[in-house]
Amino acid sequence: MNDGLTASVEKMRREGLGDAAVANFEHYYRRLRDGDAGTLPEAELDPVEELPDAGDLPEPGDDLAALLDRTIVLKLNGGLGTSMGMTQAKSLLPVKGEHSFLDVIVRQVLTLRERSGARLPLVLMNSFATRDDSLEALRAHDGVEADVPLDFVQNKVPKLLADGLTPASWPDDPSKEWAPPGHGDLYTALAGSGMLEQLRTAGYRYAFVSNADNLGAVLEPRILAWFAAQEVPFAMEVTDRTEADKKGGHLARRKDGGGLVLREIAQTPDEDVDAFQDITRHRFFNTNSLWLDLDALQATLDAQDGVLGLPMIVNRKTVDPGDKSSPEVIQLESAMGAAIDAFAGAQAIRVPRTRFLPVKTTNDLLVVRSDAYALDDEFRLQLASGRTAAPLVDLDADHFKLVRDFDAHLPAGPPSLVGCDRLTVDGDVTFGADVVCKGTVVVEASEPRTIPDGTVLEG
Repeated sequence: MNDGLTASVEKMRREGLGDAAVANFEHYYRRLRDGDAGTLPEAELDPVEELPDAGDLPEPGDDLAALLDRTIVLKLNGGLGTSMGMTQAKSLLPVKGEHSFLDVIVRQVLTLRERSGARLPLVLMNSFATRDDSLEALRAHDGVEADVPLDFVQNKVPKLLADGLTPASWPDDPSKEWAPPGHGDLYTALAGSGMLEQLRTAGYRYAFVSNADNLGAVLEPRILAWFAAQEVPFAMEVTDRTEADKKGGHLARRKDGGGLVLREIAQTPDEDVDAFQDITRHRFFNTNSLWLDLDALQATLDAQDGVLGLPMIVNRKTVDPGDKSSPEVIQLESAMGAAIDAFAGAQAIRVPRTRFLPVKTTNDLLVVRSDAYALDDEFRLQLASGRTAAPLVDLDADHFKLVRDFDAHLPAGPPSLVGCDRLTVDGDVTFGADVVCKGTVVVEASEPRTIPDGTVLEG
């Protein structure tokens, strides 16, 4: 090992990170040191033309209950929602009335568990920052615990100085010396934490994996039955790309061997960005909802000495993201969907847009909190009757980007959006109670303005 790798590994050992985490970091460090830029050029890829469609799948057969009994629901819960000014797990944010994302997820799982009689555990992949609060919130729900632990913790990796590839030091806030290794760490953390072994020992074979902030990602029995019957080791849910998804990871096929691959914008050479963002060429967008055969994962890890070797993402930032004058660093990351390239026989399946409802901004939060969506008796998030698509919302970032400001400008809750196509707010606008938006609404304010209670906004 060179000095930078030696110092990085020693730092990880001092932090208590396990063998699996260290081995994966070493793998990516060596690739970086040897000149791997972590790119997937357009010249090496072909577009994907046709895929199986979830809408064409038959209803599951009599073996569904047995399948569900061997399945877990795994939610990625490591995010703090820092882009919205939060300092705790985003999943604890109220999203429908008093229900948080995590409350809704728990009720989805418990309802399906009750109706099927299956064990169906809910397992979280937490970060060090989200674990305590999330477990406390989970345990407030009677009956949520199953026969395996409620969570495991994702790893972290040292940030590397771009000049010299040695571990960065930032004494003012040592926590900023560490970075998340991307959600591709799922597989390393599952194995290294012992959770994979515990799940398989308890008789679980299948995992439905999705982000905690995507309430559209609910276990779909028809997809589970297809996944098991086809003996697919890994499947990615994809949906049709729109202009809003131009920067998101898309599915492609390698020219050299025909295998499926996920390409992220950070892996795209500058000269290929236009091709990356061409939604007519690369038509399918990764929803980050996956189906995983745990036996196949263990076999693949065993065959590769515990390192899946996912395509690398080289993320360049400053050691203190809030201080652009601080030293430039490299964060070595991978995406969990990139494992589609690591399993022989992996597939993708096209799903409707209704299964992709992530909340990344307060624009998304307003839509989901509003009456444009409702929870059904299985705690699934459904568009209100008569709607075929969600309204488009664009709130003034100066006044609505942070959750505390968003809530302050909506003290009585969201306006009615059930009859709204688009809402644009430009300026410092506070909404009163029972405000109704219809059609296309633009609200502009050059100085602080309050919309009175009961106002109907149209045009």
